[in-house]
Amino acid sequence: MSDVPFGFGVPDRDPERREPGKQGDPAGDPFGLGALFGGLAGGGSPEDLMGKMPLFAELQKLMSWSGGPVNWDLARQGAISQLAVGHQPTSQAEQTAVAEALRLADLWLDQVTDLPSGIERTAAWSRVDWVEKTLPAWNELIDPLAEKVVAAMTSALPQEAAMAFGPVAGIMGRMGGLMFGAQVGQALGKLADEVVTSTDVGLPLAPAGTGVLVPQNVADFAAGLDRPADEVRLFLALREAASQRLFAHVPWLRQQLQDAVHAYARGITIDREAIERGINEAMSGMEGGLDPSNPESIQQLLGSGLLEPEETPEQQMALRRLETLLALVEGWVDTVVAAAATDRLPGLSALAETMRRRRATGGPAEQTFATLVGLELRPRRLRDAATVWAAMSQRYGAADRDRLWSHPDLLPTSDDLDEPMDFVTRQGLDDEFAALTASDAEDEPTDEENPEGPGNGEPDRP
Repeated sequence: MSDVPFGFGVPDRDPERREPGKQGDPAGDPFGLGALFGGLAGGGSPEDLMGKMPLFAELQKLMSWSGGPVNWDLARQGAISQLAVGHQPTSQAEQTAVAEALRLADLWLDQVTDLPSGIERTAAWSRVDWVEKTLPAWNELIDPLAEKVVAAMTSALPQEAAMAFGPVAGIMGRMGGLMFGAQVGQALGKLADEVVTSTDVGLPLAPAGTGVLVPQNVADFAAGLDRPADEVRLFLALREAASQRLFAHVPWLRQQLQDAVHAYARGITIDREAIERGINEAMSGMEGGLDPSNPESIQQLLGSGLLEPEETPEQQMALRRLETLLALVEGWVDTVVAAAATDRLPGLSALAETMRRRRATGGPAEQTFATLVGLELRPRRLRDAATVWAAMSQRYGAADRDRLWSHPDLLPTSDDLDEPMDFVTRQGLDDEFAALTASDAEDEPTDEENPEGPGNGEPDRP
């Protein structure tokens, strides 16, 4: 899994995996603020910071950002600067190969799902293309999170501390865009090295109707698989085309995923009373107290754990809903790709297993949601969702399977995924009950057939 965070996720929930002073440890770096101040803490110099983060040389220009809680100019520059070494632009031959793979993938999928194609145009993107062309989607997803985090941190400071901490409180608001821009840029650069399609992170990031492969990363994915390049490309094209169908023709799906992320963001709170109790201890424990002009004392306070958010039951529910939706999307894609390719791709089993291992060790989707909201996607959940879709296909057919996407209330819940076959069995019982109810309604006499009304046949009395 990537060790480059977006800076929004809560710390690792498993205390056994925490190491003091490491990323993900609240005592070491809540919200990843060390990326902003760490270069000056511990005896570093401004030159050290400039050497580590050259983009900060234009600090005055960066501080003038007024486009929202994340400095997206900085994020773009940071991501692209990471990709400078080893970046390969796409060739015309790659564009043609991607277009042909996606076209064939759609033809195969037509035979296993009634959901029509969601691809209107195809594209082969370089890693830099992926960063630049997915920024609007990231903006929509991340800005509400960043805004809430900065607001929670600044509002949590008590009045007395805010007076002494005034310049830093200003930094939390004014430099919020800078801080998150730097960290988002690092994360996007890392993801761009790994993504193979536009839907690899669990959400569609390309402009609507655009099916995408990233040829350089497709080649990396294929390395060591001992399968023909065309076969690997077609397998990934099937996954991209299947995901595009789902998101294009289930109009509420993308919004539900984003709403779950934003529901988590709305619940971000910091215990003000704990801040008030601990702020004096933290400040008194600093040699010379808190000196807003001393970045080392700033880092010490920010790293004290005082600004660690508390996860609420509502946030836990949002994460559960998010995990279930992501698992259902991934499970459906696995199922329809297997149905389309089983008799056509000789290496399907090996390719599918490689994809499963990639997810288990932290693929782009796992990295994205772990660092955004601290959600660790569980492989078991993905297997349970795939079991539901495969069993629905086998027992009731593709049409009834895909009918579950017609409304969010029809989909399996997190509890349903605990017992996936029970959910599948209930679908048949529900259908039988609905058919029986409809039959009974047809058999009931109408008022014309029973002119004496709904009583016992006796005439009405005045």
